[in-house]
Order: sequence, then structure tokens, then C-alpha cells
Amino acid sequence: MSETPATDADGVEQIALRDYAEKAYLDYSMYVILDRALPHIGDGLKPVQRRIVYAMSELGLKAGAKFKKSARTVGDVIGKFHPHGDSAAYEAMVLMAQSFSYRYPLVDGQGNWGSADDPKSFAAMRYTESRLAAYAEALLGELGQGTVDWVPNFDGTLDEPALLPAQVPNVLLNGTTGIAVGMATDIPPHNLREVIAAAVHLLDSPRATVDALCEHMLAPDYPTEAEIITPLADIRAIYATGRGSLRMRALWERENGDIVVTALPYQTSGARVLEQIAQQMQARKLPMVADLRDESDHESPTRLVIVPRSNRVDGDALMSHLFASTDLERSYRVNLNMIGTDGRPAVKPLDVILREWLAFRTETVRRRLQHRLERVLSRLHLLEGYLVAYLNIDEVIHIIRTEDKPKPALVQRFGITEVQAEAILELKLRNLAKLEEMKIRTEQNELEAEREKLDKLLGSEARLKTLIRKELLAVAEQYGDDRRSPVVQREEARAFSEVELMSADPITVVVSEKGWIRAAKGHDIDPAGLSYKSGDGFKLEARGRSNQPAVLLDSTGRAYTIATHNLPSARGQGEPLTGRISPPSGAVFNGLLMGDTDRRYLLASDGGYGFVTTLGDLQAKNRAGKAALTLPRGAHVLPPAVIESDATWVAAASNEGRLLVFPLQELPVLARGKGNKIMSIPGARVEKREEYLVGVVALRDDDALVIHAGKRHLTLKGTELAHYRGERGRRGNKLPRGFQRTDRIALATRG
Repeated sequence: MSETPATDADGVEQIALRDYAEKAYLDYSMYVILDRALPHIGDGLKPVQRRIVYAMSELGLKAGAKFKKSARTVGDVIGKFHPHGDSAAYEAMVLMAQSFSYRYPLVDGQGNWGSADDPKSFAAMRYTESRLAAYAEALLGELGQGTVDWVPNFDGTLDEPALLPAQVPNVLLNGTTGIAVGMATDIPPHNLREVIAAAVHLLDSPRATVDALCEHMLAPDYPTEAEIITPLADIRAIYATGRGSLRMRALWERENGDIVVTALPYQTSGARVLEQIAQQMQARKLPMVADLRDESDHESPTRLVIVPRSNRVDGDALMSHLFASTDLERSYRVNLNMIGTDGRPAVKPLDVILREWLAFRTETVRRRLQHRLERVLSRLHLLEGYLVAYLNIDEVIHIIRTEDKPKPALVQRFGITEVQAEAILELKLRNLAKLEEMKIRTEQNELEAEREKLDKLLGSEARLKTLIRKELLAVAEQYGDDRRSPVVQREEARAFSEVELMSADPITVVVSEKGWIRAAKGHDIDPAGLSYKSGDGFKLEARGRSNQPAVLLDSTGRAYTIATHNLPSARGQGEPLTGRISPPSGAVFNGLLMGDTDRRYLLASDGGYGFVTTLGDLQAKNRAGKAALTLPRGAHVLPPAVIESDATWVAAASNEGRLLVFPLQELPVLARGKGNKIMSIPGARVEKREEYLVGVVALRDDDALVIHAGKRHLTLKGTELAHYRGERGRRGNKLPRGFQRTDRIALATRG
């Protein structure tokens, strides 16, 4: 038993503040959850929405009625059923009237009810007029047929329906959002035909799985033609768990070179999208866009025109960037949280939602049939009394005229019930004249047939299920329409990187011996003639574009990537590389590369090993770079050699005056590693620095190779090079006398 609260001398209850606050908070929480924020699975409505629809039906504002001022409806709602602010009730009413917010609007509005750009721009309720939409009949049609329970209103003077007898799973059709205490709901709208098809399938196959239901109900269906781009497997996972997220993407097309957006994601403002694009244009992040226009009108509710600077602009890439950086693509949370038939809130998977709703619908139809059966039986009972009155009409009239209390006299004389006697007494004289036996018996026969049919329906689960199935299909035929939001597989949107948005100006990147880097505009500069710090000088250069990164290769075989668009000008002396990357202590730089990511290079160590790679494989994302070339013991990194697209041979020379030329295809293409043996050099001689490679180059068939030994140089080409051809990994042939101590090799400059 609960403890009785203590009272003071004046009889006032004494309750601990903690207990009082806890109870008050819990009471408030349950009120917000059950009576404010969450929809019921039965009719899919929150209490305020249910009361608005019911109040409008009581005012006679059905779909065919004349419009009435919205203030009249709001007054009835807050005065009779929903004692809250008029603005809150009106906003709930507006939402149900907006075709861009509700998939199947419940209210038909006349006047300014807001726009997709600004849903809150609706006129005051004293200006707008409204009535129920035709679809509302699917919720109200069976209301007066004993289908639902009735409860007192807030002051106990009126009754209101606890639920509406929905003929469709409205909780899925229009969806809803709401924030309660400790929980929220985000139910997306769906297509009526698809939901009915899934419900019918579940009715026919009670053990159907979520996957089977998703064959009929593909995905949510928003009141917009924008695409749902979430993969179907992810959508099915949402339906299986009741939680997840969806992505929608705007529709666009090319029209005379312009990009025209024709449909926006759900609840997305076109003005907001144009503002986001304009902000990027002002920040010079969209140099490929020349102009924006909003050409939306009544005929084309959404028509946003994006004008590219030229026909060479890649429309797909531009829109991919805009999808990633603006509201042209949006994500929507899904949280199928609702109040179930047990009166408790819960997040439910799709199969549970439809099973519970079908149970609700079955009980509603059963109550409707039972109510009708009672009406039929009551009418048959009265008809029996009328038949008695017709067959004995003169005696009935005599009893009524002569008896002080005719009811008991009629009951005693004809053996009828008090109800039948009361019905006879309430008949008007003119109706007595019209009582014809044939009409009474005809109505009796019709009602007897209906009673028999109702008894069969109520006595057979199979017949009842068939009736529900037939009625569901009829509602789908009456109110259903085609899907509006197509489900499409699309690649993930990608925003332009900072480099991609920059102009591709020619630049020359220069690295000094002490590791200082800078960039000069153009390709016609002399790097050796630039100004250097005392004791420093030119070491490496690379020519490329300002939107291309530079790749540095150090003496440990690590590769580093540096953005070139923000390098200091060559007019100064640059900045140290250590401010941008973190090479190992003592490392020096042996290679500087720029170009397209698919440009090929030959990486090799002077220990005689190497491989082919691409500039893209050498690029790293962090300051510490990435391990590219693995060095044999005692070996050093050779400067990378460019491989032209038509190169077919590799030439390698050692300091001992040996030269080997072999096919380029014999070297592997790797992203990193040691590579394969280029020229056979004993490891011990490499460690002692007695013999090692001095250079490798990639040759074309008509290239000439220049061998340098001190101040001497030797040019070999054609048949002269053929003498040094062999298999990869051989020792190679000796060069002529005077070149026994080779310094380096290089391609001859083409004239």
C-alpha cells in the first residue's frame, strides 16, 4: 500500500519536493508523449490533428461543402476540444492543407496557405477559408457506425472520438514529425497504392517478412519529384529496424547549355538554394558559374536556372559539387516511433506497423458490422410490430382512442414488446394509411438477407478478411496515385577540392640544396639564375600547373606531396620544406615531380633495383609522406626517370662503365616496394660503394643516349645501342675505353 502523505496542523499535505517534482515531470512527460507529440498507429494523427478533422466534419465542412473561414474552425477546435493557443491549432491546420508538406492533404484551403519556399508565409486565419479534402473521408467515413470509442472532452460537456476509424494506414501515408520528452518521431510519407499493396500482401500472407513487404512498398514517397538516392538495401534495413536516414537529390536537366533544376528535395527552399550558390560565387568558389535565375511560376513551381560560363563546363561535375555543398541534396532522419494499439509508444519495424494496423482495421470493421447488425435486428423488431398494426389497424385505432394507457393495452392484446408498442404509438395517422403489408414484408426480406450476410461475415474470419481486402483495394482505387519520388541509384556527390577550383596556370617549382621551396609563374625561367641564400644553390625543378601538387622523393625512399598554389613567389628565396612536411632527420631530396596523376616514372635505387609507378601512386596525404622505394643495404635513391607514353626501353649504367638496355615491359608496375633487379650488382660491392648504378632512363626507339664520364661524353643511338641490349638483371656490356668511370647518363635533347 502507498504511504499516506503527512499533513501539518492546518491539514495541508506535506510532500517531499523531490517526490513532487518527479511525479510532476513524469505526468508532464506522459502527457506530451501520448497527447501531443506522437501519432497513433490507428489513424496516424496526433490529438490536435484528429480534433481539427473532427471539428470540421461537425461543422459540415465536407469536401463538397462551401468554404468557411478558418477562424471558425480554429474557434471550435480550441473552444470544444483542444484548450490551447489558436496559433498552434491553426499552424497544425495549415500543415494539413499544404500539398508540398502532406502527401495526401486532409484540408482543402482557399487563400494564402504558404509556399514551398516559405511554408510559414501563410495568411492569418481570419483571411483564409477551408474545408475538408476528399481524402479525409477515408478517416471519417465510418465515424457514426459504432466503430470507435468516444471520450469526454476537456470539460466533460461534449464527447469526442478517441480515434478516427481510418480505412487506410494513414500513419505511413502522410507521416509526421514530433519531439516529445526523451523521444521523437520522424515518419516519412508513403504512396497509398504501395502501402495498400503491402497491407493486402500481409493480409494474404500473415508471416510475410519485411523483404517481402518491400517488394510492394519500395521506399517513402515524398510530395516532390526529387529523387530518393538511398540504396534499396539501406531502405530495407530502415524498415527492418524502424530507424535510419534517407537522402534526396534534386532533379536537373540541360536546356540550351543552361542547367535547370526542376524539383527540389522535400521541404527545401529554392530561395535558400540560390542563396547558398550565390555565397559560393561571391567567395570565388564557383568560377565556372556565370549567373543564377529563379524562373519559378505557377506553371513551373520549381525552375532554378544555373548558367555556366561556357559549354566546356562539366555539368555533371558541377552538379555533384552543388549536391555535396548545398541543399540540392538533403538527408532525412527516419524514426518510426508511434503509439501502438496497446497505448504505448515504441519504434516499430514495417511488418509490425502493418500487422498492428490490420488488427486495428479488423476490429474497426467488426464493430461496424456488429453495429449494423444491431440496427438491422432493431428494425426487424419494429417491422414485426408494424405488421401487427397493419393487420389489426382498426382495433389498434380503437385501443388508442379508448384506453387511457394504450401502450400496456397494446402489449397485452397483441403480445408485442413495449418497444414495438411505442413505435406504433409514435406513428402519424398519415403513415398508418400508408402501411402496406407488401412494403413491410419486402423490407423484412431485404433486412433478413442482410442479417444473414452480416452473421456470416462476423462468424467467419476468412469472409471478414476478404471484405477488408476488398475495401482496401477500393480505397486505393479511389484515392491512390502514382509514385512522385523516384528511387534512383546515384554516385555519391563530391564537392570540388580547393585545388580543382583554381585556375591551371603554368608554374615552375624550384627546390634548393638546403631544402627551400618556391614557385615561379611560367615555364621560361632559369632556376639556376635565381637568388639563393649564402651557401645555398639550385638543386631540383619541376614544371606543371598551379592546380597540380608537387611530389618530392627523399634519400630514404619516402614520397611527400605539397600543394603548389600557395607556394611563396620565386622573387623571394622561398620557405623551408620542413614547414610543410616532416622528413626523417638527415634526409635530402633527390626528386621533384609534377604532372597528371597517370604520368609514369621509373623509380630505382643505385643498388640495382627498381619499378614503374605513377605520380598518383606517389602522392601522400600526411606530412610524414609515404614509403615509396625500399632501398637495399647501402644503396641510395636515384633521381626518378620520366617514362614517355611511347617509351619501350630502359637503359641503366653503372659507375664501372657497364651499360644494359632491356625492354621496359620487363619491369613491374608497383605503387611501392623494392622492385625487380635492373642490373646485376653484387650486394657487397654496393654496401662498400665499389659498384653501383649511376642512372636509369626510359628510351624510345629513336632516342639517343648520352654517357658522361668526367668532361667526356658519348652519344649512342640506333644500332649502337643494340650492342648493349639484353635481359633485365644482367651485368650489361662494357662501354668503350675512356668511359670506364661513368658519372651519369641522360637522354639527348631532340633538335
